[in-house]
Amino acid sequence: MAKTDSNDFLPLEWDIPTDAELKRNIENFRARMFTRRSVRAFSDREVDPAVLRKIVEVAASAPSGANKQPWFFAIVTDPGLKREIRTAAEAEEKEFYTRRAPHTWLEDLEPLGTSWEKPYLETAPALIVVFKRILENPDQAKRKNYYVTESVGIACGFLFAAIHMAGLVALPHTPSPMNFLSRILQRPAHEKPFLLVPVGHPAPGTQVPRLTKKSFDDIAQFF
Repeated sequence: MAKTDSNDFLPLEWDIPTDAELKRNIENFRARMFTRRSVRAFSDREVDPAVLRKIVEVAASAPSGANKQPWFFAIVTDPGLKREIRTAAEAEEKEFYTRRAPHTWLEDLEPLGTSWEKPYLETAPALIVVFKRILENPDQAKRKNYYVTESVGIACGFLFAAIHMAGLVALPHTPSPMNFLSRILQRPAHEKPFLLVPVGHPAPGTQVPRLTKKSFDDIAQFF
């Protein structure tokens, strides 16, 4: 919508970059994002709560269906809660690795060196638990949010970009099922756990798997 007389709209303030600036901007961002790695070995060095707040504010700036913003971010720094989350997550993960996971899945995970043990959930100075809100208002069951999974997924993309640009590391963790997060953090029934993200500094000497990304031609095409 280019123009409207409604008081609910404001003029778009936007500096149009030159072609050279466009190329420079995206190349700088691309180069920075290509250094991002998922980390499973964290230092216990604390992260300023003000930094965590800004990171979540970036995530919450993401677009969402009808601007319903169907997310909630629980920022967990309390050692007791982190320990409780680790214990519950490891119980689910042990069940997954020993009983529920298909053999092919375990084969794919083997090069990454992962297991059901998740000490980083306790070591990392902060855990950001992302919940998706199914209802706009729990008192109005018919007022559902729209495109909840898509909206929260986009917000999580913003979240990981913000974490990386701040100079911190993180890991997307998805124990299944994740209902224990709702119980431990006492979240209402209309919120469902979506992602568990440990955030912090990498431990000294941290190593990460040698990975390659698919080429542009493998994942995209101009039409």
